[in-house]
Amino acid sequence: MEEISFFDKVYEVAKQIPYGRVTSYGAIAKYLGAARSARMVGWAMNNSHTKDVPAHRVVNRSGILTGKHHFDGSNMMQQLLENEGISVKDNQVVDFQKYFWDPVVEL
Repeated sequence: MEEISFFDKVYEVAKQIPYGRVTSYGAIAKYLGAARSARMVGWAMNNSHTKDVPAHRVVNRSGILTGKHHFDGSNMMQQLLENEGISVKDNQVVDFQKYFWDPVVEL
């Protein structure tokens, strides 16, 4: 039986982030039992373009859109979030805790 890669596990969690919510790289890593692997989750998100993953919903622990340079157009990540009703100011999610989705709690 083929083992599921860490990246694929990240994608499975990211696909469950509800519309209009965001989570962090670290929260996904913690959920997967690899709490110190937030950077690895980021690398997975960088490679998620062809996987139908809502990567725009994954931000850093402060709500900053650190992955935005991986989207077409400089404001695409922000536009996608704003289309879901999430306000972004100066590349940071406004009221981050209000929109934060924690897979450890929610899944």
